[in-house]
Amino acid sequence: MKLKLPERRRFIRIEVPLKVKIVTEGRVDDVVTKNISPIGMRFEIARELDRAAKLDISLTIPTYDTPVRLKGKVVWQAKVSLEDNSPYDVGVEILEIENRDKNSFLKYLCDLLYENTFKPRY
Repeated sequence: MKLKLPERRRFIRIEVPLKVKIVTEGRVDDVVTKNISPIGMRFEIARELDRAAKLDISLTIPTYDTPVRLKGKVVWQAKVSLEDNSPYDVGVEILEIENRDKNSFLKYLCDLLYENTFKPRY
């Protein structure tokens, strides 16, 4: 029998692949989200990031003309597998959303919840 632990997350994660441009440490990386919530996101990246690295993030939302601009920080990361060239799974906390982008970002997440076109993770 599998023991179910109490859920500690404050928000549902929405499994949706969105294009993201990450700028940190003078480098630019293009990644795709694995999941996203109002307070964070998860993606895979080819290189290890510094713990607690600050990120400038441009999130491309389908049907929106301009990317949503965010600031975030790395809260956890782990290699996907034990292979040497394995990518890293990274969890990012959203620290700030530009004022002009807040409504667009939250509306998009709400639309996903009501359309049921994603797989929620509880």
